[in-house]
Amino acid sequence: MHLSLNRRHFMGLMGAAATMPMMGRMASAATPFNFQASWINDAEFAGYFLAADKGYYKEAGLELEYLSGGPDVIPESSIIAGKADLTLTTPDTTIKAIVEQGAPFKIIGAQYQKNPIGIVSLAKNPIKEPKDLIGKTLAVPPVNVISVEAMLKISGVDKSQVNIVPYAYDPTPLIKGEIDASVDFTTNVPFTIKQAGEDATSFLLYDFGFTIFNDTVVVTEETLKAKRKEIVAFLKASRKGWEENLADPAAFPKTFADTWFKGTGRSIENEVYFNTAQKPLMENPKGIFFMSEEAIAANIEALAAVGITAKREHFDTTVLEEV
Repeated sequence: MHLSLNRRHFMGLMGAAATMPMMGRMASAATPFNFQASWINDAEFAGYFLAADKGYYKEAGLELEYLSGGPDVIPESSIIAGKADLTLTTPDTTIKAIVEQGAPFKIIGAQYQKNPIGIVSLAKNPIKEPKDLIGKTLAVPPVNVISVEAMLKISGVDKSQVNIVPYAYDPTPLIKGEIDASVDFTTNVPFTIKQAGEDATSFLLYDFGFTIFNDTVVVTEETLKAKRKEIVAFLKASRKGWEENLADPAAFPKTFADTWFKGTGRSIENEVYFNTAQKPLMENPKGIFFMSEEAIAANIEALAAVGITAKREHFDTTVLEEV
């Protein structure tokens, strides 16, 4: 699939400050600033790649160090360890850490207004809404089980009515008919399924009650105080990169083929599909990363459904006012 899904398992965050591999010194400027990505280099980060390649971070006075993510990277651990100044996470893992472990985090923006995680099925055996899952087998990554159970509960479906099995980010069992649906990124996996000769259909958990952001922009409280100017500069340059990238989602992925996307094993056509599909999930009339009070309230309500007590104070909207 792709990363992340709610793919960052958060076990042992406060003690998991392992050294993360650094890659790609992208610009030379006065102030070092380290950014921890949440997954491998794919279209999910195209706006940052574009901003780096076009010198927008350098123009903003930053010397940006980009740290690639992956299945073994816990983004929150990177900022706790001081390896990165800023990272991307999911609000459920971040707020769970704040509430249960006292983690000193602040959510200061949201890349995805709507979480791309959804239910993917084959068009010839479509699952169009939560109630269609009754009596069916649904493959779910362990880190997403709570989210799926919340969506089912909100939709009036008892989880005992659905056969939930583990999922390893591989759509092969779905293509072979061994399962009826899977939980995956709707921005990416349908393309993979199409390449295998099948058509896919999907819906977002977001559209059926689990209304949370994804790739929330997170910093520690200490970094927010010490590097607020640099954080604002990073967000401003990143927003510029994203706006330019999303203006024509087919234009830039090919320019990263031999650099950012090299060695991922994914085709540029896949990345273009991904980049195009994520556009409506990211854009906001007030700019990339914006968090409205209504959206924050929806996050708090959805997280409450999975037993996570989010509060308005966990979200800081003042930083984007300076972007």
